[in-house]
Amino acid sequence: MRKIILFCFLCLLMRNVAAQTYIPSQSNLENRKWFADARFGLFIHWGPFSIPGSGEWVMNERKVTVENYSRLEKFFNPIDFDAAKWVSMAKGAGMKYITLITRHHDGFSMWDTKYSDFNIMNSPYKKDIVKMMADECHKQGIKLYLYYSLLDWRREDYPHETGKTGQNTGRKGKGNYSSYLQFMKNQLTELLTNYGEIGGIWFDGHWDQTAPEGSADRSSRIDWKYDEIYGLIHKLQPQCMIGNNHHLSPFAGEDFQMFEQDLPGENKSGLSFQEASAKVPLEACVTMNGSWGFNLTDTSYKSTPQLVQTLAKAAGLGANLLLNVGPMPNGEIQPEFILRLGQIGEWLKTYGESIYGTDAGFIKPQNWGCVTQKGNKIYIHIFKATPSISLNNIPFKKVKKAYYLKDNSVVKTAIKNGVLDITVAKNINPNDEVIVLETSN
Repeated sequence: MRKIILFCFLCLLMRNVAAQTYIPSQSNLENRKWFADARFGLFIHWGPFSIPGSGEWVMNERKVTVENYSRLEKFFNPIDFDAAKWVSMAKGAGMKYITLITRHHDGFSMWDTKYSDFNIMNSPYKKDIVKMMADECHKQGIKLYLYYSLLDWRREDYPHETGKTGQNTGRKGKGNYSSYLQFMKNQLTELLTNYGEIGGIWFDGHWDQTAPEGSADRSSRIDWKYDEIYGLIHKLQPQCMIGNNHHLSPFAGEDFQMFEQDLPGENKSGLSFQEASAKVPLEACVTMNGSWGFNLTDTSYKSTPQLVQTLAKAAGLGANLLLNVGPMPNGEIQPEFILRLGQIGEWLKTYGESIYGTDAGFIKPQNWGCVTQKGNKIYIHIFKATPSISLNNIPFKKVKKAYYLKDNSVVKTAIKNGVLDITVAKNINPNDEVIVLETSN
């Protein structure tokens, strides 16, 4: 009997050690490298929450009950949705991957799931959005990442009584995380079994069970059992990357770190107190106006120069930019978004070399611009007209060649006492001009 007890104890110990010592597969490491080189992706926030035209948090913010919110299912009929157009738009913008909302905090599943009646197949549309997007992404050579909410404003078994949000949706019972965990594992199994190769799972909602960002103690009020969730994902698709928008340092089992409405090292949103990891790829997710989901009154669109420069600064910090669109409920993407994405794509046709496959610059972004690098090439991104730029503490001794990336025209440079001076032309690209320095030591 003692031997049996000892054996069980050792098995449990080994299981706990295994959960704490995640070793990514070779295919996962290769996917991380691909992801870091890709640098630019499209985020898509879309679902029944698009119908009121007030953003994706409308259920929580307007204190809509489960019973009333569920009626939106009968109105969600995106007859103008065209997966081929969406994916082509992303490719035209120079994006290498798409992160699609599969289930947001409102609990609506955008695919043919067996584990929830609140899903796209019970809407008037009756077509599997995730399948249509997955098929088109695979066809056009775009990697697909899937957003999945850890929290749910509708389900009774979600531990809603300890959550910060969803407290006015009319739920009376008590959560049962064991039941909810199994529900999530069932749905994740569907997503990672029925839709081909998936680049990664993008989790959100952990913060619902913690103190606000910036608090000294942000430990979760529930045990999410990430070892089980992450272990399942890596078992089903070993290459599949896992990220979690918990606004903390990466947990064991996670393959990339994201920053919400911020670049790594910044905290303009009040959500990003965490330090950027040096061990996993980084990603900054950013909106084109002030909203993630479709918002009728939000016309605060960022300009194309702002967006291009955000992309360049992200790359200059060694991070990807995941740029968001919130399609309209009928399935069309707003023309303001399409215009900007097209203009970014045009810029990348000329200047993409300075973004894709680059490393963080030897200096952080400055007021005048930023730096990216690749091998012996240093890319100087210039955001505004300036007669010259001086760089201190340069990591090279000689500039063999200096030229504008757009036309290879010569740029004057001089190094004196470890300071590099670069003469800048008067007429520069208003989005971002790029000078290439080919260097040697």
